[in-house]
Amino acid sequence: MNISLYERFKIAVNLSTMPCAVLSVEKLPDGKCGDIRFFAINEVFKKSYWSLFQELEAGEEVDYDSFHETIEGQLYTAHLPKEPKFESICFQAAWEGKYIHTYVDTTKMYGYWTEDILSPVACEHEPNIAYCQFAYTLNKEMDAGKFGNVMPDVSSFVIKACLELRNENDFYSSMNVVTNDIREFTDSASACIITADKEQRIFNIVSESVKEGDYKVKDIFDKFPFEIVGSWESLVAETNNIIIKDENDMKYYEGLAPAWVKTMREWNVESLCLSPFVHHGYIIGYLYITNFNVEELNRIKDTVELVSFFLTAEVANHAFMEKLEYLSNVDMLTGVFNRNCMNVNVDELSLKLSIEPKPFSVAFFDLNGLKTINDNGGHNSGDQLLKDAANVLKEVFPDDKIYRAGGDEFVVISVGDTEDEFLEKLAMVRDKANDPDWLNFAIGHYHDESTGDLRKAMRFADENMYEDKNAFYDMYPEKRR
Repeated sequence: MNISLYERFKIAVNLSTMPCAVLSVEKLPDGKCGDIRFFAINEVFKKSYWSLFQELEAGEEVDYDSFHETIEGQLYTAHLPKEPKFESICFQAAWEGKYIHTYVDTTKMYGYWTEDILSPVACEHEPNIAYCQFAYTLNKEMDAGKFGNVMPDVSSFVIKACLELRNENDFYSSMNVVTNDIREFTDSASACIITADKEQRIFNIVSESVKEGDYKVKDIFDKFPFEIVGSWESLVAETNNIIIKDENDMKYYEGLAPAWVKTMREWNVESLCLSPFVHHGYIIGYLYITNFNVEELNRIKDTVELVSFFLTAEVANHAFMEKLEYLSNVDMLTGVFNRNCMNVNVDELSLKLSIEPKPFSVAFFDLNGLKTINDNGGHNSGDQLLKDAANVLKEVFPDDKIYRAGGDEFVVISVGDTEDEFLEKLAMVRDKANDPDWLNFAIGHYHDESTGDLRKAMRFADENMYEDKNAFYDMYPEKRR
């Protein structure tokens, strides 16, 4: 009795106790992978897909009995996002006769880690269609033993990267070394590590490596609006990384993120790997690799997935430490340095100047009439006045340290200006803050040409400031505190 190819495959997959399917894999005229479809599935596969994807059937109520009809004969992308590595291993199994065993982070897609097993199927087939058997298991948590089953050179590279990240070098030096190693290992034109903050709409190139060294990745990204980097979040929402291996993939992502792909074309990017750093459910950065060796796609993807785990931890820890440092040194209301930071900096600078004296200037700025504004307009008005005061000082002294020393008192220490230059800046402050009913400073300053005694200079500047304040209240006695 003759039975069809489908019936034979159906019998074969139903012998498996795992979710199992036979996939049809198309070979295009240029020898590349074309459409991949679920040709035949077993009952376990059907149950697994039902629990994962039945609720995602857009506007359709598909019952379980007929659910296999929405799978068999359909492209694998009917339910899953396009995945270059999956396509590559299916093609290798079906057309190159390879047996493949992988362990993949698919938690973003449907909340599980996936162990994939693919094997070739020997049968008569159309000239452009071959088949492979695909079986998988799902794990809620990562099985480190399975995930560690990678090629020896990949394991060695990841271990080396981890050792570099855990040494005693500073964060940026270690990141530069690891980024260069990643570029060389992937045989790519460039590699960089990017941090991203969606709330503040900012991103930063932490480290970079370029094969020829004739351009800087940072110079390219300086021209990027945040919207381009921000668009990546939706692109990686259902996958653990984005891989563009050829023009077909480029056109696919061009339809999703045209502004981004436009920049890639401008810089002759033909292949790309983008891997997000996800910490507590939030993307905090990316590993960005361009023009890698596409012949080593599977090896590169395994490497990127593994090393990204450890890079995520390092980037998150660095961001946390930077946040702590910021909170301990910056006045949250005005954005200038706080008194704690001033005390530390003054101690350090006093020691340096005592050893090697050089010219410096100090100025104290105390707001006139803050109490009156608080009494009349409330503390919200007082807070706004403090912000306005800080903004003026930041505008006039962009290259100097500005401190909020107390409630309404600010201090500026400058070691880069001559006395005349410093006096010009003080005149600018007086011009910008000359409203007796709102923003008005009492100012005292002191310039030291050679003694290097910072504390004495601060004492004299403070005394001069109080003289200026008394003159203001002599003119406006109703504003005296």
